[in-house]
Amino acid sequence: MKKLCMILPLALILCFMVGCKDKEAMAELEEFRAQAEVGEQNKEIVKRLYEEFNKGNAEIFRELCAPEYAYYSASISPEPMSLDETIEAFQMEFKGFPADYNVKTHELIAKGDKVIARLTCTGTHEGEYYGIPASGNKIEIGVIDIFHIKEGKIVETREEIDSLGLMRQLGMELKPKKVKK
Repeated sequence: MKKLCMILPLALILCFMVGCKDKEAMAELEEFRAQAEVGEQNKEIVKRLYEEFNKGNAEIFRELCAPEYAYYSASISPEPMSLDETIEAFQMEFKGFPADYNVKTHELIAKGDKVIARLTCTGTHEGEYYGIPASGNKIEIGVIDIFHIKEGKIVETREEIDSLGLMRQLGMELKPKKVKK
């Protein structure tokens, strides 16, 4: 009987400890589910952006981005571009490739408030693009975008694009500067 009196409290303590761990595990699982759900919602925002790009709609930025939005692309500008500057840049891109501009998404990876996209952009150069007259050349370039999304709005995009490859496909030549002696 004495042993039973000692075992019973130990069994209750053990049950209590297991129950607490289950609650912790459930709380962790719920947190993970919530993060996964936010990640999926953020990926849908990015998918929508690219769908609208394929329609030539640069104004979609006004709907999907926060007013303080910043676009970073070292290939285009050393300084971040504002929302209006970004829209203007994409409108120029759509004018340069008016008929068949296409963004193909290969991967979308969501982690927390970030979405990483690996893309291929294609099109035919039928209009002026950054001062380069239409060449009729078809282009295909790789792009990596990293989006920062807060409260359902894109607040920042960091883009790495094969600008040198693009310029070569447009018929531009890379020549070294003449060295002064």
